[in-house]
Parts: sequence; C-alpha cells; structure tokens
Amino acid sequence: MDPLVRVSSVDEAAAEAAAAERHGELAAEDVALLLARAKCEDVAAVLDEEEWDGIVLGCDSVLDLDGETHGKPADAEEARRRWRAMSGRSGVLHSGHWIIDTREDGTAATLGAVASTTVHFARLTDEEIDAYVGTGEPLRVAGAFTIDGLGGPYVTGLEGDHHNVVGVSLPLLRELLAEIDVPWHTLRT
Repeated sequence: MDPLVRVSSVDEAAAEAAAAERHGELAAEDVALLLARAKCEDVAAVLDEEEWDGIVLGCDSVLDLDGETHGKPADAEEARRRWRAMSGRSGVLHSGHWIIDTREDGTAATLGAVASTTVHFARLTDEEIDAYVGTGEPLRVAGAFTIDGLGGPYVTGLEGDHHNVVGVSLPLLRELLAEIDVPWHTLRT
C-alpha cells in the first residue's frame, strides 16, 4: 500500500471529556473507538475539501491497566509512574479503527471496531525505567511503550494480535474493508 498520511486536528482530551459528560465514564475500548472515529471524520472532512477519493482510516490506542485508561503520558514523570505501575504486570491495549469510504464509486460507509491485545510487561528496575523514559519514546505512544522500537525488550509476551500493538490491527482492518467490498489483496501496489 502507498497510504497518504494526515494527522488530525482533534483535541483528544476535549473529545473524551465531551463524550464522558454526555454518556458517563467510558470504558477504555470506547475511548479508543471514539477517538479513532473523531480523527477519521476530521481527516475525511479535510480530504473532502481537497476532492480526494479513497478510504480514510483513523486509529487510536489506549492502555487499560487495572481499569484505568492511559493514552500518551503528558510528561516524563507520568511515563515513569506508569512504567513503575506496569512493571512485571499485564494490561490490555485497545486500538480503535474507523474507516470512511469517500470513493466516488464507493459505498459511502462509515464503520469501526476495536482490537484488544493483552500485553505482558517485564519487571524493570528504576534504572531501566529512567533510561527508557530518557529516550523520549514513551512520551510519543499510547501506554508509554512500543514493541517495535526501543521498548520491545520490555514486553515479555502478547495475547492477541501483535499488529494491534504496533498501531494498526491488520486482521481487523481486513475485516472492515471486506464489509465495504474491498478485498485486502486488491490494496497491494
């Protein structure tokens, strides 16, 4: 695939707060889907103004640790606290996926789903946590970790789709595209 990448202008905290005010506290998977949809709709609106023809995908991930929802940490100290809490434990990473079919000859569908993967974290020393947070990587990602970057050695196992933890659940995306009659194999360039 040769995707066009656009960053949305969605204020995630405001979108989540508005939804919580309207519907009450949201489960982690609902937060992920809400933000994926908001991002997708935002980018689709911009691309519509540019008369772009295609399928728009919006994604967002959050980590559920002990019933608390965690996105990107606000700063290094929050990342350190999070890693102290995650060390030697497990959490569930929920990634919301939302697609909008804007193709001229498409379905005009808008739909989404969530992929969830249990992540098992290594037991880290304070020195390891400080060194990892010092790289800056944990500040840029949901849950304050990666498996495909510098954080990979600190994840001891996964239950579920590893693509989901990287950022896009390819099996789930394949299913969503099938619902709008776009076979996965047709996307290869």
